[in-house]
Amino acid sequence: MLSAKLKEAAGNSADATLYVDDVFSTWLYTGNGSTQTITNGIDLAGKGGLVWVKSRSAATNNFLFDTTRGVNVEINSNTTDANATLANSVTAFNSSGFALGSAAGINVSAATYASWTFREAPKFFDVVTYTGNEVNGRVIPHNLGIAPGMIFVKSTTYPLGWPVYHRSNPATSELYLNATDALSYGGKFPTIPTSSEFYISSNDYVNKLGETYVAYLFAHDTSSTGIIQCGSFTTDGSGNFTPVNLGWETQYILYKKTNAVGNWNVGDVMRGMAVTNDPASPPPSGSSQVLYPNTNGPEANGIYISPTATGFSSSYSGAFSASSTYIYMAIRRPNKPPTTGTQVFASIARNGANFVATSITSVGFPTDLSIVKNRDIGGVNFEWDWQDRLRALPYWLNSSATDAETYAAQNIKTYNMTGVTFGTSSLVNGNSAQTYINYFLKRAPGFFDEVCYTGTGVATTQAHNLTVAPELMIVKERSAVNNWWVYVSSVGNTKYSVLNSTATPTTSSTAWNNTTPTASIFSIGTGSNVNASAQTFVAYLFATLAGISKVGSYTGNGTGQAIACGFGSAGARFVLIKRTDSTGDWYTFDSARGLTSGSSPYLRLNSTAAEVTGNNGVYASSGGFTLDATAITTTNIATATYIFLAVA
Repeated sequence: MLSAKLKEAAGNSADATLYVDDVFSTWLYTGNGSTQTITNGIDLAGKGGLVWVKSRSAATNNFLFDTTRGVNVEINSNTTDANATLANSVTAFNSSGFALGSAAGINVSAATYASWTFREAPKFFDVVTYTGNEVNGRVIPHNLGIAPGMIFVKSTTYPLGWPVYHRSNPATSELYLNATDALSYGGKFPTIPTSSEFYISSNDYVNKLGETYVAYLFAHDTSSTGIIQCGSFTTDGSGNFTPVNLGWETQYILYKKTNAVGNWNVGDVMRGMAVTNDPASPPPSGSSQVLYPNTNGPEANGIYISPTATGFSSSYSGAFSASSTYIYMAIRRPNKPPTTGTQVFASIARNGANFVATSITSVGFPTDLSIVKNRDIGGVNFEWDWQDRLRALPYWLNSSATDAETYAAQNIKTYNMTGVTFGTSSLVNGNSAQTYINYFLKRAPGFFDEVCYTGTGVATTQAHNLTVAPELMIVKERSAVNNWWVYVSSVGNTKYSVLNSTATPTTSSTAWNNTTPTASIFSIGTGSNVNASAQTFVAYLFATLAGISKVGSYTGNGTGQAIACGFGSAGARFVLIKRTDSTGDWYTFDSARGLTSGSSPYLRLNSTAAEVTGNNGVYASSGGFTLDATAITTTNIATATYIFLAVA
C-alpha cells in the first residue's frame, strides 16, 4: 500500500509562486479547556499536511497529527509509541487552519502552546504512508519534485523509534528524532533520495513486514524562490560558527548535534530568536526560547540562534559545543506581499490600565515593531517606546533621545498572535485617566523591513529583505549613546536627517557612503552613528507599496493642498511629516486620534512632549491626505519642502 498521493501537473501549478505564508505557520495559543479554532491561513482541508503541537508551559509529549492518518490520531516525536487515538484533540483540518478539542496536552485551560503547521506542497513538504514488506532497497515515491533534505520515518503500528535521514550526514547513517543519540550507521536509508523517490532498507524501523509507516519529507531548495533548506554547520574550538547564508532570513529552525549526544532543538521567531546587543551575555528570559522534539520538557531559555537577513547565526559567544557538527532544517520568514494596509499597520488609542498588566488582542496580525507614547504627559518616564521582535523584548529605544537600548521588563512583556501584552510601566500603562497611542507594524515585502547588524567601522553594505529599494531608513546604534540617522530617497544619499532632532539634513559621505540602496542591500559609511566598530545597530526600512504605503515629498503652499498617495477613498490612516529645507519636528498624525478636518492632534517623534490637540490641518482624504490652511505654521509653510511617510 502506498499513499504518496501523486498529483496531476495542473494541480501543482497553484504553487508556482510558493509563499511560505501559505504553507507554514508557527501559531501560539493559550488553552481554554474546551474547544477553539486555530486560524493560521494554512489550507489543510484541501492540500493536506501536518500539525505539530507542544505545550510550552508543561511537561507533555510532542503531538503530531496529519491529514493522512486523520483527525484525533496522534503520534509523539519523543516516544517510540505507535499511533493512538486521542479523543477531542485535533478535531478538524480546515481550509485555514485546524480545530482543537479539550484533550489534555493539547488544550488545557491556561496552559500555553506552540503549534507548527506544515502544508503539503512541492519543494516544501510531503506526507507519505506505506506498509512494510522487508524488501531491502525498497523504492518509495514522493511528491516534493525536488530531493528531500530531511526525512522522518515512524511505524504507526509498532513501537519503534524515529529514524531520520539528513542530506548532510554520511551515506547509510541516521539519527533518531526521539533520542539524543549521536549519528549511527544502521543503513536504514541505503541510497540518497531523488526528486521523486526515497529508499529504505529491510530494517524493522523503516520496513517491517505488515506494519504501517508514515514518512514526513522536508525539501531542500536553494533556488532564489526557495523557502526551506537543510544543511549543516560546524563550530570552532570556542563553540562559535560562521554565519550560515541561505539567501533569506530564517523564521524557524530545527537543529541537532551529530558527533555526540544532544537534544533536538526547535526555535522560531514567534516564541523568540533574538539578535542580542551583548554577545557576552546570555539571552534575556523569554527572548530566545527552545523546545525539544525528543523530550516532553517544557519550553526553556536558550535557542541561541539569531536570524540574519541572509540566514542565521548566533549572537551569543560560545553558546554551542566546541568542535562539533550540527545539522539543521530552516524555513524562510514570511514573504507574501500584503494586499491591504490593515494587514501590516494598526494604530490603536487606549487608556492605561492602572499599572496592571493588560493585553491588546485587536491588532489583527503578529507585531514586529510597536511604538507607544503617552499622549497626556511629557517629560521623563513618558518617552517614545520602540520595541520589536527581532531585538527581543523587553529592550526598548526612545526616538526622542540618543540613549542606548534599555532593558525594561515591565514595558511590553509579550507579543501575541494578534496583539501585545503590556506590563506595569508608566511608559506604556499608567493610570486609567492617561491615554496612549500605539503603532503596530508587521514586516512585509515592499512595505517595511528590519535589519540588525554589528558595525565594522569600514564602509560596507547590509542585506535586507524589503525586496525593493528602501526610500526611508531609520538607523539607531543599540549598544551606545548616539543619534538616530535617517536616509530619505528624495533628500539623497549624500545627506542624513536626525530623528531625535529638528535639524535640517546634513551633508556627509560617512552616512550612506554616497550610495543609493537597492532591492537587496543598503550601504553604510564609516560614521559612528551607523557603523561604529563592534557596536550593534538596528535599521528600520520603508518603501512605497501601491495602495498601502507612500514615501514621498511635497512643497508647502501656505494655503491648502491634497497630497496624492495612491490610496483608496478612505485615504491615509497614518502620516509622518518632516520639514527638510529648514528646522522642523517629526510630526505624527493617525486615524486612531483623529486625522479628520475637525480634529488632527499630533505628537512628535523627536520630542517627549504631550499631544497637541485640536485641528492642526492634516486630515485623511480620498487617495491620501490633505493639508488645510491651519497647517501653515507646521506642515504646509509656503515654499518649504517636506518629506512624509503615509500608510493606508
